[in-house]
Amino acid sequence: MNDTLTLDVIGRRVEVNGEHATVRFSGVVPPVAGLWLGVEWDNPERGKHDGSHEGIVYFKCRHPTGGSFVRPNKVNFGVDFLTAVNNRYVLEDGPEEDGKEQPVTIGNKPVETIGFDSVIKQQSENKLHFPSVSPSLAGTFPALKVLVLNRTGITWAEVLRCAPGWPVLEELYLKSNDISISERPADVLQTVKLLDLSSNPLIDENQLFLIAYLPRLEQLILSDVGISSIHFPDAGTGCKTSMFPSLQYLVVNDNQISQWSFINELDKLQSLRALSCVRNPLTEGGSGPQTTRQFIIAKIGQLKTLNKCEILPEERRGAELDYRKAFGNEWKKAGGHQDPDKNRPNDAFLAAHPRYQSLCLKYGAPEDGELKTRQPFLLKNQLLTLKIKYPNQVDQKVTEKQLPDSMTIQKVKGLLSRLLKVPVSELLLSYESPKMPGREIELENDQQSLQFYSVENGDYLLVRW
Repeated sequence: MNDTLTLDVIGRRVEVNGEHATVRFSGVVPPVAGLWLGVEWDNPERGKHDGSHEGIVYFKCRHPTGGSFVRPNKVNFGVDFLTAVNNRYVLEDGPEEDGKEQPVTIGNKPVETIGFDSVIKQQSENKLHFPSVSPSLAGTFPALKVLVLNRTGITWAEVLRCAPGWPVLEELYLKSNDISISERPADVLQTVKLLDLSSNPLIDENQLFLIAYLPRLEQLILSDVGISSIHFPDAGTGCKTSMFPSLQYLVVNDNQISQWSFINELDKLQSLRALSCVRNPLTEGGSGPQTTRQFIIAKIGQLKTLNKCEILPEERRGAELDYRKAFGNEWKKAGGHQDPDKNRPNDAFLAAHPRYQSLCLKYGAPEDGELKTRQPFLLKNQLLTLKIKYPNQVDQKVTEKQLPDSMTIQKVKGLLSRLLKVPVSELLLSYESPKMPGREIELENDQQSLQFYSVENGDYLLVRW
C-alpha cells in the first residue's frame, strides 16, 4: 500500500514488523504531510499514545499507550485466504526438516500432524470489528447456544449490541478482553446459564451487580479478575440476597481474596452449591489448606462441592463441629452463653461469624469443658490414663488404658476394634469428664486427636456398637 492510496481500511487487521494491530484511523495528521494510519496495537506496550496528537483526538485506544501512527507502506494488510492457510499450516509436499509426526486422535481415527508445535506458536487471537451502526440483529443465530469470544477485543457494549442475535444462547465465554461491565443487560442474555469473565482485570464488585439479575445464570467464572471483596447490600446477617437467584457454581480462583468476609457473603447466595476458590491470599495463608477448607464449608451452609471435591455429610458435620469449637472462646467473650436467655453475642462477632448461632442451635452451644486451653506439648502430657466403659454391653467390665493425647479418633477406634473384635465402622465413641457430670461429648471427627477434644487424665471413654 503506497502513501497516497486511500481505502476503507478502518477496522482492518494489519501486521507491522511482526506486531499485530487494528487500523482505527486513516488520514492526514498535521503538520506532517501525507497519509497516516492510526493503529491500536494488540500489545499496548508497543504503542506511544492513546490516539491523540498535539491535543487532537484522531482515534481512541483502550490503553493509554496502545496507539501509534504509521505510514501505509510500512503496513502488511495480509494475503489471500489460500496463501494464509498454506503459510500457517505448512501444507507442502513433504514434512518440515525438523518436524516430527505427532499422533492426534479425532473421534476414533488417528490423524497425522506435521510440525504441530510450530503451528501453535504462530497462532494468535481473532480481533473482531463490530460496526457501531448495523441493521437489526434479532434472531440472526436462532439456534446458537455456545459462543466463545475469548481474546477478541470485544467490549461489553458490543456484546449487548450483538446479543439480540443470540436469542437462545446458554454459554458465553468472554475471557481476556479487558471488559468493563458498563450497563445492565436489558431483554438480552436472559437465557445464558454460563458466563466466563476470567482475566478481565477491570471488573469489580459494583460491575457484577449489573449482571446480578440474569434469571438463568447458573455458572459464573471470575478467575483472575483481581476481585478482593463483595457485599450484597440487600441482605443482612443470616439472610439471603435476591441477587444471582439461580447461581449454583462460582469460580473465583487466582484473585486477591484475603478476608473471610468474602466467604461470609457467599452464604447469602440462595442457590450456590459449588465453589472453586484456590490461589488466593486467604487460601494460601498459614492456617493450612485443610483448616481453610473446613472453615469455608462451615461458613457456607448449602455448599455441596468445594474446589471440585464433593462435601460428604460426615465432612460437613466434622467441619462445623470443629469451627464451633475453634471460635467458642471468642463467642463467650463476645457475650455468648450456654443459657439461651443470656446468649447475646455482640454485632462484631455475628458479622465475623454469621453462621455460629445456627451451628449452636444445630449441635448445641459449646460447653466450658470443650473450650479448655490445650496443655503445652510436654512429654508428661503425652500419655492419658482413661477408663473405658461399654454402656450397651453389660458383660464388659470397665478397663483402663494409657493412650497418647495426640492419637486420632480413627486410631483409637482401630485399637478398640482389634481388642473387641468389632468392625471399626460400627464403633461410636464419646467421653465423660468428672469435671462435667452428666455431660457426654461425642468424638465425631475421626481425623482429630484426643487432645483436640480436651480429653484429660481420669476421663471416661464411652464405647458403643
